[in-house]
Amino acid sequence: MSEQGTQGPPAAPSTPAAPAAPAQERSACQRPGCEGTYDDVGGGELYCDTCGMAPVVSPTGLVASPPTGITAGGHDSHGARSGGGGAGSGGGAGSGGAGSDRSGRSGRSSRSSRSSRTSSQSSKSRRSVSGRLSRSLSGRTSAGRSVSVRSSGSGAGSSGRGRLGAGLVQVPPIPRPDPRRMVLDDPEVPERKRFCSRSDCGAPVGRARHARPGRTEGFCTKCGHPYSFVPKLGPGDVVHGQYEVVGCLAHGGLGWIYLAVDRAVADRWVVLKGLLDTGDQDAMAAAISERRFLAEIEHANIVRIYNFVEHLDQRTGSLDGYIVMEYVGGKSLKEIANARRTPEGRRDPLPVEQACAYGIEALEALGHLHSRNLLYCDFKVDNAIQTEDQLKLIDMGAVRRMDDEESAIYGTVGYQAPEVAEAGPSVASDLYTVARTLAVLTFDFQGYTNVYADSLPDPDTIEVFRQYESFYRLLVRATDPDPARRFASAQEMAEQLTGVLREVVSLQSGQARPALSTLFGPELRVTDAELFPALDGDVSRLGARRTRTRKGAPAVPAPALPPSPASLVRPVDCPAAALALPVPHVQPTDPNAGFLAGLLASAPGELIHALAAAPDPSTETRLRAVRARLETGEWATALEALAALETEDADDWRVVWYRGVAALVTGDHEGAALAFDAIYDAFPGEIAPKLALGLCAEVLGQLDNAAEYYRLVWSTDPSYVSAAFGLARVQLAAGDRHGAVRTLESVPESSIHYTAARVAAVRARLRGRTATAADAPFLDDLTAAAGQVEALESYGLDPARRELLAAEVLGCGLDWVLSGGQGSAPPAAGGRTLLGSGLDERGLRFGLERSYRTLARLARGGEERIDLVERANRYRPRTWV
Repeated sequence: MSEQGTQGPPAAPSTPAAPAAPAQERSACQRPGCEGTYDDVGGGELYCDTCGMAPVVSPTGLVASPPTGITAGGHDSHGARSGGGGAGSGGGAGSGGAGSDRSGRSGRSSRSSRSSRTSSQSSKSRRSVSGRLSRSLSGRTSAGRSVSVRSSGSGAGSSGRGRLGAGLVQVPPIPRPDPRRMVLDDPEVPERKRFCSRSDCGAPVGRARHARPGRTEGFCTKCGHPYSFVPKLGPGDVVHGQYEVVGCLAHGGLGWIYLAVDRAVADRWVVLKGLLDTGDQDAMAAAISERRFLAEIEHANIVRIYNFVEHLDQRTGSLDGYIVMEYVGGKSLKEIANARRTPEGRRDPLPVEQACAYGIEALEALGHLHSRNLLYCDFKVDNAIQTEDQLKLIDMGAVRRMDDEESAIYGTVGYQAPEVAEAGPSVASDLYTVARTLAVLTFDFQGYTNVYADSLPDPDTIEVFRQYESFYRLLVRATDPDPARRFASAQEMAEQLTGVLREVVSLQSGQARPALSTLFGPELRVTDAELFPALDGDVSRLGARRTRTRKGAPAVPAPALPPSPASLVRPVDCPAAALALPVPHVQPTDPNAGFLAGLLASAPGELIHALAAAPDPSTETRLRAVRARLETGEWATALEALAALETEDADDWRVVWYRGVAALVTGDHEGAALAFDAIYDAFPGEIAPKLALGLCAEVLGQLDNAAEYYRLVWSTDPSYVSAAFGLARVQLAAGDRHGAVRTLESVPESSIHYTAARVAAVRARLRGRTATAADAPFLDDLTAAAGQVEALESYGLDPARRELLAAEVLGCGLDWVLSGGQGSAPPAAGGRTLLGSGLDERGLRFGLERSYRTLARLARGGEERIDLVERANRYRPRTWV
């Protein structure tokens, strides 16, 4: 059974214990009717030797309870706490379902103590730590390049997604157990989990002293608050004449959580949880009224609250309040995580894709609460249960209204955002707790409650961060010390987390998981599909004969050395590639959104004149004009307009994106890398910034970084074909021919660039390659290239391009034969052929002659035709006639 009770000492600073009176004045027990005396059990702690209670100092010198009722305000919060409840649950090792208690929580009274640590920890802001590309730029940092985190969509709400995993990953279901099996046979709270329930105290209570077992009831020796770890309800008790208690499920911050049967509604299973830690009837009524709004919350990922009831405790005579809620059978995220162990017995973190699936569902629930002007405040691994294939938030005790400035604030050290101690909770602080939970689930997060209470470890020391940079960047933004730079809404964070999940699943499975972006349109065009420049010289270095040349015609050059890998491919046209990057969507709230919708097909020059006629220039029309001027070559005017926009709002992510595009167009490649890196920080689930960073890395000569970014994009979404060509380009430049061929051949037939990719794949196999007799794979590549050339005819490859490609293949084959490779192949007669020609010198020469004469017939000009005929003559085999 999960022990989701007290987690540890409170976050709030401890208040000094009440001073003990001299022994002679305090020798007699203060409890009315008790004739015992106090014993000092060590450390100045006194307990009555008869009733076991500790003394409490009050103005009258008698035993007294703290002021009863719901906490009046958060600024000086010392009262008891109103509970919102947590669902009971069970399953497997049990889930306890208690949610968590509020020990170990920080109320608003703890703000001053938290703020001092926040200042030091916040200096380790991860938003200034960019990815591998910008870190490698000499003399520049991205710290000064910030991006607005204003929501790009609606501020709250949920998409109504039905299944855990967002259709991207299969999360192992947790079977729903028999609720009766989850009832504790001997409900007892371990001594190590006994703490004072008062929010500003949290001192250990009920501990063993000198071989004497710890007391299960008594008073806190530090603040005098009463405590009891004895169940108030037993099996068979009927609460409110309707709910028959079956037994205890777990212990939480306000006492035991009970499993019960609702005899009034189809004998359904329900959970009873304490509502207020006090016996005052007026306070109980106020607490019930205060928390009744929770019953109006209906969401698939949030436990359903049915009722609020009162019950007279026959033992003490107090009127106790209980919240009645849905029974959720399953396991908490804490139990699921702790159940995973390595063979050595160490904790095995959850797969990152499974954790992301949980995070997405949690954000759906938080988004629903935010849309109702509510804050959850305390999301963590204890407070969410997986039941079958669904995740549910189970502890609603810390939920509060956004405009609530009075009630106590609850949160857990290690999960709670640092600013809560001073500024109170917010949407941003709720999202912070989700990110911290993801971190706890996905790696062995040692020190997350102390050393890293407000920060993340160095990504170089965490395997999951090194493996999935986008996941790390998402956690970085969601836990930014500045709340304004976190995600603006649960919906925005869920969209980005879903994008990260798509990337992770694509990398793991090898199957792309594309999706439409809510921020960017598709890439406009592929500008560098022709990876290789036109062949300069003969297709065969060894087979071309010197012939008489026409007067004035250049002589046939001597065989040249093979080119270096870097010179094989055509350098990327950076300005053209930059202007082909995806364009940010027009924000629907822009006053000129409708006006711009009709200008999508306008040419740049016409667009500039049309934008000048806009009724009232807005950010979107000005950005569109910047892009148009970049396309027409008016770079200076475009940069001036961008500078004006940056002066008005330098943190607008759209302005930063266009700053990156303009920097690429104008040759400021480092500046572009920093701008796009900032966009990647802000939107780690988006494809566009990674594609842009791949381009930046390539033009900066960082081929390994470029390959990583291009591979990331191409693995996730094959509609970005420029990523495939970019990846192949840097692979060829790095000397990885086979990798480039695999990349190019992965372009699907459905793409309009399929033919161009296959043509490039043929050339990637053979262009500039030196044929040797011992190079057995060369023959395989020749055969594969010839097969692709033959297949391309059915895909619309025009005759001229086909014959040029065939000539290159035949020329490489002739080089291989003349280098001595023919001994590795069977005789031409009845043996292997290449594009219809025998794989020997005579057959290949005839094939080359045929190709060049065909090209001569297709030539448009006389000079070109004569040159092609002469090439045919240079390759034709020697004959006697």
